[in-house]
This record gives sequence, structure tokens and C-alpha cells, in this order.
Amino acid sequence: MIDPIIILLALAAGLTSKRLGYPPLLGYILSGFLLSGLDIQAGDIVQNLSTAGVTLLLFSIGLKLNLRELAAVQVWGVATAHMAVSVVLGVAVISLVAPFVVAFSTLEPAAMWTIAFALSFSSTVLAVKVFEERGETASIHARITIGILIMQDMAAVVYLSMMKGEPPLLSGLLLLLLIPCRPLFIRLMKFCGHDELLILYGFAMAFGGYALFEVFNLKGDLGALAMGVLLAGHLKANELAKSLFNLKDLFLIGFFLSIGLGGLPGVDMIIIAAILAVLCVIKPLLFFFMMVGLKLRARTSLLASLALHNYSEFGLVVGVMAVQAGLLSQEWLITIALALSLSFLLTVPINARAHWLYHRYGNFLCRFERAGRLPEETPLDIGETSIVILGMGRVGSGAYEYLREIHGDTVLGVEENVTKLPLLQERGYRVVRGDASDQDFWQQLKLDQLDLILVSLTNHNENMDVCDMVESLGYQGRIAVVARYPDELAELTERGHIAFNLYAEAGHGFAEHVMASVATEADTPLTADQ
Repeated sequence: MIDPIIILLALAAGLTSKRLGYPPLLGYILSGFLLSGLDIQAGDIVQNLSTAGVTLLLFSIGLKLNLRELAAVQVWGVATAHMAVSVVLGVAVISLVAPFVVAFSTLEPAAMWTIAFALSFSSTVLAVKVFEERGETASIHARITIGILIMQDMAAVVYLSMMKGEPPLLSGLLLLLLIPCRPLFIRLMKFCGHDELLILYGFAMAFGGYALFEVFNLKGDLGALAMGVLLAGHLKANELAKSLFNLKDLFLIGFFLSIGLGGLPGVDMIIIAAILAVLCVIKPLLFFFMMVGLKLRARTSLLASLALHNYSEFGLVVGVMAVQAGLLSQEWLITIALALSLSFLLTVPINARAHWLYHRYGNFLCRFERAGRLPEETPLDIGETSIVILGMGRVGSGAYEYLREIHGDTVLGVEENVTKLPLLQERGYRVVRGDASDQDFWQQLKLDQLDLILVSLTNHNENMDVCDMVESLGYQGRIAVVARYPDELAELTERGHIAFNLYAEAGHGFAEHVMASVATEADTPLTADQ
């Protein structure tokens, strides 16, 4: 009966953490430490949530696997090189401080390498949270960051499969027969529709893959990943990943709680965790110089590096396996969890000021850029543009079509999503790829020749940030912004912008369209065939 109390405490801790601007998982880990200090042990519910959360996490990684994006050297090259350098540096640092720290001096070489490996990962949860809050999930720095994180996660899965402890059965080759079954899996997924059947299908695939691989002495988590990979690349797989997103995070609460419940950190653990948290500053420096060395812009490299500036929840998964295999003691798992928590405390405020840091130090950082640019980061030529529309979703595309009929090719659409861009161009739209939060992009746009900017981005905060940026760069024209709620509308109006309440005025637009269609049908004479 103690599990419901543990879950309620986790809820309170998660809410507190979120209120302070940190990921809820930080609160879950700390609440586990508190419960451990009170000598409260978890029951079966928390343990089952923990196992299910890790399985769904790996299945979700498989669903998002895009081999084309991972094939870019800026992704696989940076991920591989950074992990190799981080592990070697980590072992070197541990070896150097070992004579002065008892806990390090007693470590076996295999344990040193395991700790360094666990700390080489960056947090997927934190990176996704940062990009979602800033409305940058489609940006090039977000896509590169997520690609690097997926590569790291795959390295962790390889490690987990190696730690199984038993050699796989030769009959495991039969699992290759799953590949020709992919069309059947896709067809079943499409047949499930959009509701709870789709979620149930995801559970069946994830846990079915887990059980199937265990039969052949392969790590079950590897099976969950493999089933996700089989579905990856289909549009329905993206929908499934989104449907499972919150459920996966819910189940992972059990995992983070179980880490904290492993024991209360002692003074020596706190000191070691603090040292490891300080060493985390090396991570973004390595990422930045590796990225600019592969011809990414300084801005892209900075924003991606800062999002990767932390330790990872996946490092805890590796730590758990190392403890089960006898490579690490439970105290080291607690220390890694505490180092993860401290890294979040350090990096969340830094990421909140990421754009300010580039604005402040961009000129200096640009000195490290290499000659040449990726096609996605080449300078723009906007011609005689006088009207710019940011965000070419349904609202932006509709505004573009209306304004182009009046103003012709002086209207320019700007879209951040590289997969959506060619589809818009095929429809004859004059549209370019651009990141509205990019100061360099706005400096290329020749703001003095623009008369009107229409802003229809992912969320209100992003819209307001764009307004602040263009005004700080000296733009004197009109700005029109989409709003979704009354408080957003009031803020925009107070700032002197043209505001369109999407929800309130959508009904008016719908009725206007219907009446226009009815009038057109009434004016069309019936033919003999009709």
C-alpha cells in the first residue's frame, strides 16, 4: 500500500521541479533520495513502471530512427568522436584524481571505463524539453542534436545487449524473418486508426519484441528497439511515437524513483558528484569545436552544444546494468544519479539564455567557423520581397495564397521544416528555409525593405521572441501575429501588433467560406446532364 504514497510524493516533487523551471525527472530522483532517507521501500508497482518505462523508451527511439539524417557526418561523426574522446578523458581524469579520492582509488579499470561511458551520454528528455519550449523542434540545430542523441542511445543499447551475460542462441538468426514481415506490421498499424487501439498496438509491439528476443537469450530491450526500427519511416510511426510520448514518460517515473530509492547519498558521494558535475563543462566545448570543424555555423553549433550540456538518464540505465553485472556498486549508481541532477541544475539556466549568449558572443564564436556551408545554412537571396510570412502551416499557407493574389511575388514564405519545404515549393509557393529565432537570418532579410511581417509559429512565446528580435534590429514596419487565447491577444494588442485570434475567428472564417460556396452553387445554372 506504500506505492500510492510514493507516487503522490513524486507528483509533488515533479510539480515543484517544473515550477522552478527544471524537468520533472529531477524532482522524481530527489524524491527517491528523500524516501530512501526515510527508509521507505517501493513495492511492485514502482518496479513494474520502471521496467515498462525503459522498454517503451527504447521502442520510441526505434520509431524515430531516420537513417538518412543519421548518415550525415555532422551527426554520426560528432556522436562517435565525442563519445570516444569523452570516455578517454573521463578515465584519464578519474586516474589522475584517484590518489586523492578514496572512492576513485578503489575502482577497477573496468569500473572506471563504465563510469566514463555512462557519463558520456547527454539527456534526450532535457534536449526535447528545451526545443519544444522554444518552438525549435524543426530547426537544424534541433535535428542534429536529436540525431546525436539517437546515436548515443544506440551505443547504450549495444552495451545493454553485451551485458546480457548469456551468449545468444544460434537460432536467434530466425529473428531476421521479422524484416519481411514489415509490410504486415505497417498494415496492422494503419488499421488501428488514431485512438486507443493505436496505443495498444504500440504496447504489443514493444513488449512482444522484448519477450521474443528474451527467448533467444538476447536482451529484451534490444527487441523493443528492433520492433520500433521495423516501423520507422512510415507516417503512422510518427503518430504512434507521439501517442506513446506521455505514457513513456509516465512509466519512466518509476525508473527515476527507483534510482533515488537505491539509497541516500553520503558526504563522499556528494563531493564526487559535484566534481563530476563541474567536469560536465567539457561536454559542450568538445561538441562546439567538433561541429564547427564539420562546417556547421557557430550559432547552430552553440545551440546544439548547449542542449547536450548535461548528463543523461540513459547513463543511469547503463549504470543499473553495470550494478547488476557486478561492475559497479550501488553507491556509484547513486553518485551518477546525483551528478545527473546537479548537471541539470547547472545547464537549464544556461539553455534558457542560449540565444542571448549567441547575441552577446556571436562575433567571437564566428571566428571558429570553417570555410564553406551546408546547403541548409547558405545565405539567402530574397529579391524584391516586401511581405514575409513566418510558418507555412495551415494558417501561414492560407495567408500566403491570399496575399500573393494581391501583391504577387513580393510575398515570401519562410518555413523551418526541411521535409515540408519541398512540398510547398512543388505547389508553386515562393518559400525559403529559415529559422525565425536566428538573428543572422533576419540580418540577411534586409528589414528596411519589408513592409509587413506575419508571424504564425508553434507557440506564443516563440512568436513574441521573434517580435522582440526584429524590433531590436530596427524593423519599423507592421507585425501581425496569430494568437490562440485571450491573454495572448491582449499582450499583442498592448504591444501595438496586429493580432488574429485563431480560435475565436476560425468560426467566422468557416461560415464565410460556406456562404461563399453556397452563393457560387446558386449562381451556377444547371445543365441538361445535371
